[in-house]
Amino acid sequence: CWLLPQLHISTHRRITNLDRKKMISLFSHYPIPSSSSTSLSSLRTLKHLSFLTKPRTAVYLKRPFTVNSLLSPEPDPLPPSVQTFWQWVCDENIVSPKSPVKPGVVPEGLGLVAQRYIAKNEVVLEIPKRFWINPDTVLSSEIGNVCSGLKPWVSVALFLIREKLRDDSPWRRYIDVLPEYTNSTIYWSEEELSEIQGTQLFSTTLGVKEYVQSEFLKVEEEILLPNQQLFPSSITLDDFLWAFGILRSRAFSRLRGQNLVLIPLADLINHSPSITTEDYAYEIKGAGLFSRDLLFSLRSPVYVKAGEQALIQYDLNKSNAELALDYGFIEPRADRNAYTLTLEISESDPYFGDKLDIAESNGLGETAYFEIILGCPLPPAMLPYLRLVALGGTDAFLLESIFRNSIWGHVELPVSRANEELICHVIRNACKTALSGYHTTIEEDEKLKEGGNLDPRLEIAVGIRAGEKKVLQQIDGIFKERELELDELEYYQERRLKDLGLVGEQGEIIFWEPK
Repeated sequence: CWLLPQLHISTHRRITNLDRKKMISLFSHYPIPSSSSTSLSSLRTLKHLSFLTKPRTAVYLKRPFTVNSLLSPEPDPLPPSVQTFWQWVCDENIVSPKSPVKPGVVPEGLGLVAQRYIAKNEVVLEIPKRFWINPDTVLSSEIGNVCSGLKPWVSVALFLIREKLRDDSPWRRYIDVLPEYTNSTIYWSEEELSEIQGTQLFSTTLGVKEYVQSEFLKVEEEILLPNQQLFPSSITLDDFLWAFGILRSRAFSRLRGQNLVLIPLADLINHSPSITTEDYAYEIKGAGLFSRDLLFSLRSPVYVKAGEQALIQYDLNKSNAELALDYGFIEPRADRNAYTLTLEISESDPYFGDKLDIAESNGLGETAYFEIILGCPLPPAMLPYLRLVALGGTDAFLLESIFRNSIWGHVELPVSRANEELICHVIRNACKTALSGYHTTIEEDEKLKEGGNLDPRLEIAVGIRAGEKKVLQQIDGIFKERELELDELEYYQERRLKDLGLVGEQGEIIFWEPK
């Protein structure tokens, strides 16, 4: 009998270091504290926000985007604030009144509507740098001196809030067309959030809101109260959360020299799930051969007829949970559903140091995050890492230094029946625990979706929880099938005997008789 190594899994979503990179890449990689999670004595599960550095683009959504909402049959008249905004950008020579696109009322709220036929990859807008809002804009403003040491997103958030509260703001026409909220989960009520209780998106949303609150309290103490002459109007946590949501949903990133920038007018561009390329959507380029000015250039990745919306793909790699958190919509595509399994080498593991060294030598660490996507195979490094974490007992000899250069190759294949059985048992238990945390079944969720006429936020909630459960069932099914194959798998000892020529083609042991 040998002691099973400790494996850790949690079935609650928390903000992780990976999330910090993925989720807030547009805010220059600032940290987010972890929200609480329940630890079990075996492996740790997690989901959603699978966030590697990805662009944050613009959206003006008041209800979730659907494929059927690409066009408005008859253009609705523009609200006065939008008419004033359009007149302003034309008067300021930001764009020409004959620009290929102009603001329009669309099913999502506001969007960019083609004034004529637009060819594939045609430039539809070019916005000069003087019309951008970024950390440089803040530094050159009245609050620049007090904001110079802040995180970039915090300084831009304060700038937006201050301009919103100023009647004489030079940005008033732009501020007036910004939404008061989107359907992002950060704006949901407690009752609405209860519909995603048990999901990883739920705990991630709470973690994000806790982070925004902590940043607000810090900036209130260090900036707002000591500089009331610069901030005459009271700024609240709700104001700060509004600005945070505006930046998450509308700011462009992954641009040359610009990690966080709002581009008025261009940020009305909406998302289309039918566009499957991110190429040629937007870039920063020089204004001309003899000019040092910069332009934000927005292209249409597809042809657009006059009167239709110009649309782009926000990010092909985002999960539905990321889309819901960032923009307030989800897609029906199966591969938008994902669940993040988080594995950890326990510090109490007697072989902690050796396992950590091996993990780091292979591009992993004490904690590793594996995003499982519905309908896709497990990430390649997941099983090797699981086997490494579970190594113990009679298999622990593989951790000796003599195997250091070859051990990863060994754990890429089954090590022993006990090791393989352990990881199957732990993963399946974690999946069952996670599934028990939802207050509905997949069948109940599907019935709700089939009924239609759901409130936009309820539609998001049903889609998120159904998607997560399907991925959990898929993970459980993979390891259930593996359990059934345990007696048929070839383990390290059998492979070693074959390498030494001590096992025949039929698996029989070969005994060498002395001559």
